[in-house]
Amino acid sequence: MSLRSLCLTSVLALAASQSVAEMNFNRIASFPVVKNMADGEDMKRETSPEIIAATADGMTLVYTDSPLGVLGRIDITDPSSPQPLGNIELNGEPTSVAVFGDQAIVGVNTSESYTAPSGMLQSITIADGTVTQSCDLGGQPDSVAIAPDVTFVSVAIENERDEDFGDGRTGQMPAGMLAMVDLKDGILACDTLRMVNLTGLADVSPEDPEPEYVSINALGETVVTLQENNHLVVISKDGEVITHFSAGAVDLQEIDATDERGALMFTEAQAGRLREPDAVTWIDENHFATANEGDMDGGSRGWTIFNKDGSVVYESGTDFEHAIVQIGHYPDKRSDSKGVEPESVTFAKFGDTPYVFVGAERASVVGVYEVSNPAAPVLKQLLPSGVGPEGYVAIPERNLLISANEKDLIEDNGARAHVMLFEYQDGSADYPHLTSEGTDELVGWGALSGLAADKNGIVWAVNDSFYGFQPSIFKIDTKQTPARIVDVIRIHRQDGNPAQKLDLEGITLDGEGGFYVASEGRTERVIPHAVYHVSADGKIKDRKGEIGLPSELMAVEKRFGFEGITKIGDTLWMAVQREWKDDPENHVKLVSYNLKTKEWGAVHYPKAEPATGWVGLSEIVAHGDWVYIVERDNQHDFRAVTKKIYRIPTSEMVPAPLGGELPVVTKTLVRDLLPDLTATGGYVLDKVEGLAIFEDGTAYMVTDNDGVDDHSGETMFVNLGNIEPAAN
Repeated sequence: MSLRSLCLTSVLALAASQSVAEMNFNRIASFPVVKNMADGEDMKRETSPEIIAATADGMTLVYTDSPLGVLGRIDITDPSSPQPLGNIELNGEPTSVAVFGDQAIVGVNTSESYTAPSGMLQSITIADGTVTQSCDLGGQPDSVAIAPDVTFVSVAIENERDEDFGDGRTGQMPAGMLAMVDLKDGILACDTLRMVNLTGLADVSPEDPEPEYVSINALGETVVTLQENNHLVVISKDGEVITHFSAGAVDLQEIDATDERGALMFTEAQAGRLREPDAVTWIDENHFATANEGDMDGGSRGWTIFNKDGSVVYESGTDFEHAIVQIGHYPDKRSDSKGVEPESVTFAKFGDTPYVFVGAERASVVGVYEVSNPAAPVLKQLLPSGVGPEGYVAIPERNLLISANEKDLIEDNGARAHVMLFEYQDGSADYPHLTSEGTDELVGWGALSGLAADKNGIVWAVNDSFYGFQPSIFKIDTKQTPARIVDVIRIHRQDGNPAQKLDLEGITLDGEGGFYVASEGRTERVIPHAVYHVSADGKIKDRKGEIGLPSELMAVEKRFGFEGITKIGDTLWMAVQREWKDDPENHVKLVSYNLKTKEWGAVHYPKAEPATGWVGLSEIVAHGDWVYIVERDNQHDFRAVTKKIYRIPTSEMVPAPLGGELPVVTKTLVRDLLPDLTATGGYVLDKVEGLAIFEDGTAYMVTDNDGVDDHSGETMFVNLGNIEPAAN
């Protein structure tokens, strides 16, 4: 079977799993780990939940937080409402954690330099933070695992290299190794510490192994990945090397291998791409799975199941990445490197069904694979994670899966780092809301920014300047579940070339089978503020099809331009996102352009005073006797305040000439979108960008995922029901 066929098989299974009521994982809660800080602490500091574990009763989570140098704790007695239990301060950087009984076994890096690595293995009482034992490891620990029979602990001593030295290559001493420590009566027995030499095994830098991740099976065998060395080693419970072998390479087809070109083109190939696996997990006594993140020379964009004798039992190829492409999570800025970058993998059995969970770090997605047959895994679901999924813990006894998502975007005013909880439920999958599965060609999409409703359940959407060299109109069939992108129209000039450097933020129907689209514009990036008339096949009409702004507007413009467009009779109306130079505070223009008379005008819209950051407009839609406006702030998660839909009487949309005093319209709140944005257990996404209203009043809203650039990649495409005001 070809890799393309594997991809289609997996995605069809994904689609089937959502059309038939069965057991599925659905997110039920998100916990921002910044809430574990004590009163008075600086909450603007970076936090990062990386490796996570659970107590035996499944009621408490513990996770490593390297930037803060702490072990975080979360009470999940009620998993739908996780509560902070505070942080335990450590004397170093925590790198990994495992749990048995009431003890957390934590690897702590205390290295002062790359050439003099040091670290400890500590047991800590979870309830009060007491250190009950501390073993000097003589090197920098990374991954920690406890044997299933709780008789010993394995620790990957990475002794990582300095990436700013020697071109960041391996071959930097001291070499890494595997440490093993016995547990006696549940206590770390430091005097049993023994080191397993891993040098001389790999073909790549055999003198400098860098163990990355460990997992232990029921036989007490430890599998360890040597990521930079592209090698795998299986070690007995007595510390003897049983077998070792190269992780090998994969030939990749139908990938996007060119980053930052502002377009998604899955037409390229990479031959002999080294797997360079990061995380590893045993599936049974003979098979283990690897997440092939890559580092120095590799990254095969997928995951693999090996037999411990070194034979490949299953290789995902590009099927995992292609499935991620179809749900809008593909990270274009990583195209030339490692694509979706699978980094983490874990195994658990829920009921009688065995699952492997694969985390794509850059796509912020968790793939759920059924592995009843290790030679033929089936992709069942793709779960929306926080930014940068790093570690997992499964609690089958409580039907829970938890992901720790390491990326904290506080410096960019983005989402904070979160731990997310998923429940194994009897019912359909909540995610994705939108997919391009089923199209003849692989269609990537993201950064949706404007919507327009048509007939027969069709919604049209545009993407914004993140894909400025591939401006597109997507045809969405809302009658399917999840909603399906069934076609894509590439916007082009008269000569057939792509209409590059457009910043599309709004779309409306022209009534003749074509569209008007609004480009927000960025003067400093030579992206025009403009409106374009586009035919049904995507061609910008002749010179009359490009409507530039008049001098009166250009004289007062700022970068935050048109964020939506709608048509009332012969007049186009565009919503300006934020104040321009001549606007009163907290007032923005709704700009008009009469298609027949070519006259421009405007009214003023009174927007909310921002609690933090800024508030602006992101959509305008005319429907019946009303004009609907989406008003939002630029805040994520628990900091979000304004994500709302208002309406204005159409009778008040009477434009005044530009340059003078403008009439101020009156607005009425229609819907607070915060409950909608948290209805699937996630944190509030900042960019509610599109609104479409069908003739019967049924409305859909969409969020912009920023092309998965410093974003979770999640797109919410939500049926809001009938949005029309109730009859008197």
